[in-house]
Amino acid sequence: MNNKLMEFLHSVRAEAKKISWPSRTEIVKSTVIVIVAIVVFAVIIGGIDVIFLQILRFFVR
Repeated sequence: MNNKLMEFLHSVRAEAKKISWPSRTEIVKSTVIVIVAIVVFAVIIGGIDVIFLQILRFFVR
């Protein structure tokens, strides 16, 4: 059992060495893109919400 555990941990370590981590600039660029996308979609969804609210108020009055 101990041998299998050691073999597993060795393979995990070998696979972890193959990981290609993004640079700090790539992370910052990706984060900015995500934040901008969230803001754009929030504005779009908020606009649609306001339009539907106005339509609903028109029919309810």
